[in-house]
Amino acid sequence: MDKKIVWTEERIAELQRLWAEGLTTGEIGKKLSVSKNAVVGKAHRLGLTSRPSPIKKSSLEKKEDVRVRSVVELSALTCRWPIGDPRDISFHFCGKRVLTGKPYCSEHAAVAYVNSSKNRKEDAA
Repeated sequence: MDKKIVWTEERIAELQRLWAEGLTTGEIGKKLSVSKNAVVGKAHRLGLTSRPSPIKKSSLEKKEDVRVRSVVELSALTCRWPIGDPRDISFHFCGKRVLTGKPYCSEHAAVAYVNSSKNRKEDAA
């Protein structure tokens, strides 16, 4: 006997929020008490941005981090750190995988988010 999943507006909103945060389908499924496949199916029907399979890691996908990205190629999972002069044709965004809950990769988050208590100690010295 298959248990029918009821997708209420609240559950759909939660799915969309967790998806945007970059959680895996398995993690989302656990939080919503549904299977990973139910999450994948609903995300597909909602038209959420697809993600690369964590199982299929080709050498091309591993090199993707160094690819130049335009603003239309960015997603919730790609670093939005601007590189270069916006007026120049070579202007692009980093595109590496972001830290959870941040719009930047670890390298650019270290530049963007400064620990204020550390700065106060340095200023006092």
